[in-house]
Amino acid sequence: MKKALIALIPLAVFFSLIALLYINMGNHSEVLPSPLIGKPVPEFEHQTLYSKETLTQADFIGEPWLLNVFGSWCPSCQVEHPLVAALANTGKIKVVGLNWKDEEQDAKAWLQKWGDPYHEVLVDYEGDTAINLGVYGAPETFLIDAQGIIRYKIAGVLTSQIIRDELLPLIEEVSL
Repeated sequence: MKKALIALIPLAVFFSLIALLYINMGNHSEVLPSPLIGKPVPEFEHQTLYSKETLTQADFIGEPWLLNVFGSWCPSCQVEHPLVAALANTGKIKVVGLNWKDEEQDAKAWLQKWGDPYHEVLVDYEGDTAINLGVYGAPETFLIDAQGIIRYKIAGVLTSQIIRDELLPLIEEVSL
């Protein structure tokens, strides 16, 4: 009898893990905690995709902006791109693209095909700025206030619901 109970322990552990996974599936959030929230955007210096002008984080001080990390190689970036374009077209916030570890020709062709909603497109060929921002993978989006402080980060695809319920209220808050 004792051996039969001991043999059931692995089975009980297995079913307990399945139950925990099932319960937590509904609690999934793409908003990952970031140690950079409330801190200045890390220093960067990047050329722009089209003009080759060099910009730094200081060039964006004075008004809030959204930094959208994308790449032509990223299928999820294509999924969220129409929403990024729609948000940029509202004029509520300046949207800046960070083209991450991409080839120049590929990035230009991708933006020509899908549209370029960005005020500027910074190129991060080496991925240094993405590393400094704690980027897990594309797409990721950061809301940065007029003083250059990161106020919000989402890892993953922006959705209409996230934009409506989370991002737009924060944009209004940092735009006051």
